[in-house]
Amino acid sequence: MSKEKHRNSFSGSIGFVLAAAGSAVGLGNIWRFPYLAAKDGGGLFLVIYLILAVTFGFTLLTTEVAIGRKTKQSPLTAYGKVKKGWGFLGVLACLVPVIILPYYCVIGGWVVKYFMAYLTGEGTAAASDGYFTGFITGEIQPIVMLVIFLGVVAFIIFRGVNKGIESSSKIIMPILLLLVIGIAVFSVTISYTDEAGVTRTGLEGLRIYVVPDLKGLTVKGFFSVLLDAMGQLFFSLSVAMGIMIAYGSYVKDDANLVKSINQIEICDTAVAFLAGVMIIPAVYTFMGREGMAASGPSLMFISLPKVFAAMGKAGNVVGCLFFAMVLFAALTSAVSVMEAVVSSFMDKFHMSRARAAAVEAVIALAGGLLVCLGYNKLYFDITLPNGASAQILDVMDYISNNCFMPLVAIGTCILIGWIVKPQVIVEEVEKSGCSFGRRRLYIVMIRYIAPVLLVILLLKSLGVLTVI
Repeated sequence: MSKEKHRNSFSGSIGFVLAAAGSAVGLGNIWRFPYLAAKDGGGLFLVIYLILAVTFGFTLLTTEVAIGRKTKQSPLTAYGKVKKGWGFLGVLACLVPVIILPYYCVIGGWVVKYFMAYLTGEGTAAASDGYFTGFITGEIQPIVMLVIFLGVVAFIIFRGVNKGIESSSKIIMPILLLLVIGIAVFSVTISYTDEAGVTRTGLEGLRIYVVPDLKGLTVKGFFSVLLDAMGQLFFSLSVAMGIMIAYGSYVKDDANLVKSINQIEICDTAVAFLAGVMIIPAVYTFMGREGMAASGPSLMFISLPKVFAAMGKAGNVVGCLFFAMVLFAALTSAVSVMEAVVSSFMDKFHMSRARAAAVEAVIALAGGLLVCLGYNKLYFDITLPNGASAQILDVMDYISNNCFMPLVAIGTCILIGWIVKPQVIVEEVEKSGCSFGRRRLYIVMIRYIAPVLLVILLLKSLGVLTVI
């Protein structure tokens, strides 16, 4: 009882919402959401994503935050508190951020490199062919950038919930949102005439993004869009990786969970949408429809620098602001991933925050070095069950995101939906006296719809389901 009483907590709902939204707003929103929207018929993908956000996403987010607040425990120990014998789910949930943090910090180091390049006026060089490949295959620079990024993340975690996570979120998130909005507005207003004399505008690119393209849509195609949207939302909201349980454990009992979860949903969805407004019109304007086929690192570190270079003198400024925004997004997400592990170490092994942060920083650094070496001395190329070619980073991403996360989410649905029953979560949500407006929807989703969707997603990720 004494331990729970003295557990750190967010000072208020704003701190929790900004920290949780910061976790949700990460690289996946910026480099994967626009690509999927462009690939899957623009507005059709957006409509499906929005429907899933207020049903599927809301269900998983509510469950994890409520588990955290009810147990006042981190993911490693929370599941065992909910139901004796279910601690294995906590182990799996804790393994996810342990695997993710090393490669996320490596990518964060790449962002630091590009931000510094644009900050020092070297944006044109960053757009040249071979720049990105030359950098990541280097033996020294990627490691230096990894250490810088990981050092900042560890420092924020070391400072604790209030002085570290909450304080940094209150500064970083408003700046991030302003940068996202500013770059999105700029992207819509640009135009470009290519060598063939064809003029393309940002508004035309925006139309491609938001107007549903139903030409040639089949039932199979619709389900493919549905699974893409569900997969993106699943990873975007930071569920099934212990983060929201850890953050939920820092929420005070009198906080209005319904209001906070609604705000997190809105913030994450808005930034994901605006990421598309930032990127798709700009890429379309300067590279046409062909340029919109890129996603992931190739979109952010190869295609977009070429777009910035085509903007002329303004490109270096826009590029600098863009990578500053990406850096903020990467930082807030990495902080939340590390906190999920650090809080687990503190609760399970009764470590001090300083010691837990130091241990996890060493683990992340060791894993990060392995990822960096995966592009030179330890390079290999294998094919994953889902058909994608992979190096060390891709293998770690596949194991954590495509295998463990769906398993954690399925296990959570079974535990809450059928073992301890949804009423446990409903009572926790309504504890402060707030009305749970989507209560009936929540019960149906957690028991029936979400588990089925998650099993389908898992089978597709494992390469078992290939017809969709």
